[in-house]
Amino acid sequence: MIDLSEYEAGRKYDGDYSEDLARLQKRLAHIQYAHIVHRRRAIIAIEGWDAAGKGGIIRRLTAQWDPRYFEVWPISAPTPEEKAHHFLWRFWQRLPPLHNISIFDRTWYGRVAVERVEGYASEAEWRRGYTEINAFEAQQIDTGTTLVKLFVHVTQDEQDDRLRDRLSHPWKRWKTGLDDFRNRARRADYWDAYAEMFARTDTQKAPWTVIDGNNKKAARIAALTAIADRLEACVPMQPPELSDEVIKVAREALGDWD
Repeated sequence: MIDLSEYEAGRKYDGDYSEDLARLQKRLAHIQYAHIVHRRRAIIAIEGWDAAGKGGIIRRLTAQWDPRYFEVWPISAPTPEEKAHHFLWRFWQRLPPLHNISIFDRTWYGRVAVERVEGYASEAEWRRGYTEINAFEAQQIDTGTTLVKLFVHVTQDEQDDRLRDRLSHPWKRWKTGLDDFRNRARRADYWDAYAEMFARTDTQKAPWTVIDGNNKKAARIAALTAIADRLEACVPMQPPELSDEVIKVAREALGDWD
């Protein structure tokens, strides 16, 4: 069982953050190249509290990725058109093609979290959502897509400090709105919803990884490491061989390059 209270130490990163981050980003770049050349696809689903640091993780995750082969999907309230369909419909529209990686900044888990807590889904709808989500994820995995699921956790005190920082910084204020404070007021309800979410959807095929987000640097290294480990395990990491024809033409044009 996943208990979020076990992810609140907030220990400082014990290492050379800049050096280790650069090493991880180089590793992740190779992993993306492997997805491109071996025609693999992956989904990275990131959930967590408001101001937990999801955006910072995503920026550093993709810093050295080729933008042609990944997409970041920030998920907010569904549009009227999306509401007219099954709740998973809008996510089907955003699934990655071959040799691409899709990153979801919030996900289909809104059905059993915000929609449950705020009353946007009926009890029958959100209770049915667990089975529908597990089936959806299993379908992606069974058709060759790697799925990584992260939840970034912060304490109430740390979240409050970050909200204060946003409010006091003129160029960060846009990141905070009424929803943040409405969600904050119902933290206990969200806590219960997340507990059931983990219990019902932390499956063998699609496990959750919880990141202690209370120290930003440590959280970023932990998140990128977890993503790299999962992606690397599901794609061949051998670089492609050059064909004899390419070698012949290249030598004629360039001479030896070794």
